Amino acid sequence: MEAILIDCVQKNLRHFMHSNAIFISHRLCAHFPSETNLQLLAGCYLQCNQAYAAYHILKGTQTAQSRYLFALSCFQMDLLSEAEAALCPSNEPNAEVPNGSAGHYLLGLIYRYTDRRKSAIHHFKEALSMDPLMWAAYEELCLLGAAVEATVVFGEAATLCLQKQYLNCATSPSLHSSVEDCHIVAARHTVSEDASPRQLRQMQGLKDNTRNHHGASIFGGMVAEPMNSGPPNISFYNTPSPKATQLSSVAPPPLCRNMLPNGPNPNTLSSDSSSKSTLNSTIQAPRRKFVGEGKLRKISGRLFSDSGPRRSSRLSNEATINSNANATVLSGNGTNNTSKHLGGSKLSPIKFRSMTIRKGQSWANENIDEGIHNDAQNDSRLNITSTSSCSSHAIEVKSCEQEAAIFPVGGLVMSSSKVISGASEILSLLRVLGEGYRLSCLYRCQDALDTYQKLPHAHYNTGWVLCQVGKAYFESVDYVEADRAFSLARQITPYSLEGMDIYSTVLYHLKEDMKLSYLAQELISTDRLAPQSWCAMGNCYSLQKDHETALKNFQRAVQLNPRFAYAHTLCGHEYVALEDFENGIKCYQSALKVDERHYNAWYGLGMIYLRQEKFDFSEYQFRKAFQINPQSSVIMSYFGTALHAVKRSNEAMVIMDKAILADPKNPLPMYQKANILMCLEKFDEALEVLEELKECSPSESSVYALMGNIYKRRNMHDRAMLHYGIALDLKPSATDVATIKAAIEKLHVPDEIEDNL
Repeated sequence: MEAILIDCVQKNLRHFMHSNAIFISHRLCAHFPSETNLQLLAGCYLQCNQAYAAYHILKGTQTAQSRYLFALSCFQMDLLSEAEAALCPSNEPNAEVPNGSAGHYLLGLIYRYTDRRKSAIHHFKEALSMDPLMWAAYEELCLLGAAVEATVVFGEAATLCLQKQYLNCATSPSLHSSVEDCHIVAARHTVSEDASPRQLRQMQGLKDNTRNHHGASIFGGMVAEPMNSGPPNISFYNTPSPKATQLSSVAPPPLCRNMLPNGPNPNTLSSDSSSKSTLNSTIQAPRRKFVGEGKLRKISGRLFSDSGPRRSSRLSNEATINSNANATVLSGNGTNNTSKHLGGSKLSPIKFRSMTIRKGQSWANENIDEGIHNDAQNDSRLNITSTSSCSSHAIEVKSCEQEAAIFPVGGLVMSSSKVISGASEILSLLRVLGEGYRLSCLYRCQDALDTYQKLPHAHYNTGWVLCQVGKAYFESVDYVEADRAFSLARQITPYSLEGMDIYSTVLYHLKEDMKLSYLAQELISTDRLAPQSWCAMGNCYSLQKDHETALKNFQRAVQLNPRFAYAHTLCGHEYVALEDFENGIKCYQSALKVDERHYNAWYGLGMIYLRQEKFDFSEYQFRKAFQINPQSSVIMSYFGTALHAVKRSNEAMVIMDKAILADPKNPLPMYQKANILMCLEKFDEALEVLEELKECSPSESSVYALMGNIYKRRNMHDRAMLHYGIALDLKPSATDVATIKAAIEKLHVPDEIEDNL
């Protein structure tokens, strides 16, 4: 009953029938109240996003899996201290983290969100070392700025680790077991259909001795059934045991095909699959040749038919069946065949034996009823026979180990060579993806774009990769290319909301109000509970200068996911637009609590302090942003401005030159450089920079206003008035208009008197 209920729950979970799975799980736990069944019930609730139910079910449990599920429910409920205590009990400081790489990854997230960066990095690295395919752990390392090159993480060591996971039983112990089973099977083939019970006992003794010497043979995690077991069931077909080889007259399937601790999961088979198809895949697998087929053809031409699949048959008669002499033989189509399928021709027992015994000697000349002394001699002869049989075919055995080893992987049966090559291909792909993502997180955007270009066409044109490409263009302030990449990602994966918050910001900067409005409505209709949807809606209102409504949308995004750092930052931007600097500072600080490498929040804090003329604070915030993203010309421009404000003009000039080189199309660093040069009274150099800037941005009123200030300082009032007029004609903002008009009114006032005013 318990097994049926468990199978029912698992089947419902596979079919996403969560309510039914929960109901059956409750019946299971009521009738069989074990901790394992409680784990199943808690797992059902976790899949239904009801972490609170799993929390109460598993509270106080002690097993590793229960502690992991309890920690997961605590993490989803933001009870991080309880989650940490479940994974690392205080009374067991040296206890192993449950669930291997998944447990280390969860513990790394807990440490990350509790501001313990070094511990988080350690556990993310542990997760990757245990499972090279734990991509999420590598992503977290990249976000923390602690990831090493992907060629190292997904290199040869990771390849060996991944191969070991799937081929761990193909190491020496299993190979020894396979060779020993080869001896046993060959010895069995030397016994004729009229073998005496004493010989059969000797055969069984040889098998038992081998097992006792090397431990129980493992085939798919199950010990082979005894020789006198009943008819085979479906688990037998899925997990071939020595019984199949001792019963079949054809060469057996490779014994190394089921080396994994667990055989193929019957649940992974399709609903219409039958034991017949499973059996066919088992019997028709590549096989070892323990006896030369050429010799057998000489004895019986009809034993190996050239037409159709080779069929096995029984070699024993009714008397042997009753004496448990391995009479039942599986045919190629899953049925039992009798000897008549051999066309009435029987293989001579004496001839069969003489093929496998030492040359010139046959068991036909031996008396097997001579007593215990002869039993010992026969036992030694059995060992000699089995050894000589396998030695004569060492090449076949070796080829089995290298080529015919078959392993169940993901519900499929694969050869070891395919597993090895597949692991190498996967990790070579992850090396490119990982390096591109790492470079992107370090804001080396052009290098990241070049790396993504190395991906195969099929992988490059996927939603995730194109979103990463769009983010790289966004950080490079190339909004047109970013729009193109994100648009293509939307076409390929319209159901994915990955990166749509950044895409909405791209459209905001491009002032594409229609596209932004359409995107926001699409995202809301796709998922109203995703923070990306409300970020897009907030950007839409912000573009329309409705900052209060935009703020409400961004706050909704924060409410849906308090760990979404960008939503906190966007709230801060709207507070700044509303000139509510106090709340803006709180929002930026909240973003940094979630992600201290979120440079946008550091930049926002720097801008607030710059406007408040708290230049020391501003310089610190911009420096932090610059350390995280040293490629942004915008950050460098304001960092240089803050350095100049704290009387460190030489450093400011160096930063401005770097900003100009980083993005020659950005007019801001050139304007700030000209402003610093004017303050240093290097008027000619400042005018040279402004003349160059005027060619790049001919409609920028600030450029002409600054040129007017320079000409005023040089007492060239006519030229100053000309440039002030041009600046007003370009329709600057109301604040700039007032500043320019005030400068015109004081045009003939000396600078010394103006400073005193």
